[in-house]
Amino acid sequence: MTEEESNNREPEQCLPNNTDTHTNIILDNVVSEHASTDKEVTLSEASSFTPGTNVKADGMGTIDGVSVVSLETFIVGRRFHDEVELWQGAEISVLRDPENVNDANVLLTDSGSSHMLGFLPRELAEHLSPLIDKFYIKIEGSVTSLPNSSSGVVPIRISCHQLMQEGEMDDNNRQLLCSSWGNCLHVVEDINRFPPYKEKYQHNFIIMIHEVLKHEAHLFDDDEKRFLELFDSLPDDSQRLLIRLYTRKGPWFRMANVSYPEISDSNNAIEELHDAGYVCLFQSKGPSKCEVDEVMNALTVLELRQIPMLPSMLLERSGICVRVSCTADLLLWRVQRLFFLNGEQDLSSFLLVDLGLVKYPNYTCNTSLPIFRNRNDLLAYEEALDVAEMMDQSLDANDLDTVMRCIEISDDSMSSSCKNISQTPFPDAATFLSCFTASWVYSKVVTLGVSFFECEQRYGDAVRLLKGLLKRITCDGRRGYWTLRLSIDLEHMGYINESLLVAEEGLLDPWVRAGSKLALQKRVLRLGKPPRRWKTPSFAKSINRSIKEVHVMGRPLNCETGMKIRFYGYDGEQCGVEQLALQHYAEEGGWKGVHAESGIWLTIFGLVMWDVIFADIPNVFRTKFQTAPLDLNTDRFYMERESLIEAHLQKICEGMAEEILIKSWQSHEGMACRGVNWERHSLTDLRAAVLCIGGSCLVSLCRHLAQDYRSWSSGMPDLLIWRFRGGETDGGEAKLVEVKSARDRLSEQQRAWLLLLMDCGFAVEVCKVSPMPPSI
Repeated sequence: MTEEESNNREPEQCLPNNTDTHTNIILDNVVSEHASTDKEVTLSEASSFTPGTNVKADGMGTIDGVSVVSLETFIVGRRFHDEVELWQGAEISVLRDPENVNDANVLLTDSGSSHMLGFLPRELAEHLSPLIDKFYIKIEGSVTSLPNSSSGVVPIRISCHQLMQEGEMDDNNRQLLCSSWGNCLHVVEDINRFPPYKEKYQHNFIIMIHEVLKHEAHLFDDDEKRFLELFDSLPDDSQRLLIRLYTRKGPWFRMANVSYPEISDSNNAIEELHDAGYVCLFQSKGPSKCEVDEVMNALTVLELRQIPMLPSMLLERSGICVRVSCTADLLLWRVQRLFFLNGEQDLSSFLLVDLGLVKYPNYTCNTSLPIFRNRNDLLAYEEALDVAEMMDQSLDANDLDTVMRCIEISDDSMSSSCKNISQTPFPDAATFLSCFTASWVYSKVVTLGVSFFECEQRYGDAVRLLKGLLKRITCDGRRGYWTLRLSIDLEHMGYINESLLVAEEGLLDPWVRAGSKLALQKRVLRLGKPPRRWKTPSFAKSINRSIKEVHVMGRPLNCETGMKIRFYGYDGEQCGVEQLALQHYAEEGGWKGVHAESGIWLTIFGLVMWDVIFADIPNVFRTKFQTAPLDLNTDRFYMERESLIEAHLQKICEGMAEEILIKSWQSHEGMACRGVNWERHSLTDLRAAVLCIGGSCLVSLCRHLAQDYRSWSSGMPDLLIWRFRGGETDGGEAKLVEVKSARDRLSEQQRAWLLLLMDCGFAVEVCKVSPMPPSI
């Protein structure tokens, strides 16, 4: 095995974060005739470690004037050699590897040694390596116990000897030394809490439970906390099996099919989980009708055909089945949601990180406010989520009775709460956390109810719901949509004057923006003609501006009604209208570009504003699995960072956009950031686009997104095209193009975007693609 292969070899069992073994400390097997007699410093004592101290009763001390600290850890990524015999008490030494280009913290064995045993955990190596370099720390140790297999992790105790004396340090170095020791101790405590012999998914699951109980314990009652804490005391097999069952689609599983290579005794694990209340069993002791129906899903179609629907015969076919208990399912679901703060992420997020498939940005989780004040707030939020899920399922199943019930429950709950989202327990700077309230969830259900009633042409019911939403929720970006729908539904009912009044009042609402605002302006102009209104509104001239149009003829592949038209491109290949338009601009004017709609703009925004997006702002980063701050979709994003944003935009205005873009790409390539698509857009295209767009236009667009990301992150024109006048040094120009087929027209949001972009200085146009007449 080569050294490179050995460095990349993953141990049989190790910490999830230590699979990259070449980033750690390498240990050497050293045979010594003399046992160490050094005094040892315990973890709790070492936190107050002071260089140069003499022997004390608390265990801190020196040996021949040398300060010593003892730590317990593991060897991971172990390299095992047939000629090396490992035994309890075998001595080891730790040395640096200055030639390793992959990681500055790697330590290599003495050149006189012939064998390596492995590495210290990466997190510990990151803090110990600088101590070795700066303070001449010498590290030795011994094996404390033997692993079960040749590739298993090896528990060790290491003694860190500080060779630099107190008199040789200044105050800054003393402070740095104490801080570094403290970091080492915290890492060791975490390692000992989550030993590396845990499976990766097991380790991640334990972390999730521990973190939630650490920060959100007030949201669980005593019985629930005891139940979750009991998980730590379960044997490894039981822990692993529960996680396996919880993450599978069930609910019931045949025990005959429950088998995993890392679980030595599944039957025993099932019994232990059953005794602890984590799973339920389906067996001959009077199964319920519900259980019978659910367990039937565990059988094959052939087995179902062979038996009548009798519980006893079903059991005979299925054997004993197991499922996660209702209590465990509820509490683990709650833990998972509190940990990730959404319903999309789950334990697979850990796996994606462990495998290197997803890498999250570096940011600081600085939290001072709880998301839920108390258990009652959490339970109300969970109940609202249940109603929202029931609403979605009922709409899909066309279960009108349940849909009506969900709308009624949500509207009544909002009415009885007598408070709107702006009156949450959060201070003004943290109103973005309002999305974690029951009222906010119910407002989404009611909004779906509006669409449902409109489809049923029950406009009176839709108007009632919309008026309730606008009355109760005074600060929300959805007010524009609600106001527009209210005006339209009132017109459907024949209440023209009221519809006009609603539209006029909506234009005075600061929360009515973007496409909704433009649509209301157009309604005011249309409904407010004399004799209803004699005065022409001031915005009439602005919204009636013409937008340049170009027309392209294409050879259609199909022209069937109801189907999206396909064309033959300039190269003879089949393509859509957007690709045909790109070919037209390339042929006619030498333009290059992409069909990306809002995608390329969100990518540019994410990259050039990266440092702003992931700035250290309290309470907006609460987990290590976020792709954006929690307040990005709210007004608070700009308000909390105004000085930082404007200073950054000034650099872009001064011509530094390309430099910022390149630096951000090189520093963060591949990291998950909302809106950034690393695969779809190359750095070459992004650089060209930024250069041709120009600083002034780019600043205007970035400012709009920073001020109202929710409203302006969709609806951008289909194409962004650009071209250089001569070379890159001669400057260039860019154009945004909305492509429409002959039967399509601009939406209000699209027209709002085009008018805004014109105000920002962009060149915009609409490209209409029409099929050639048959005679051509």
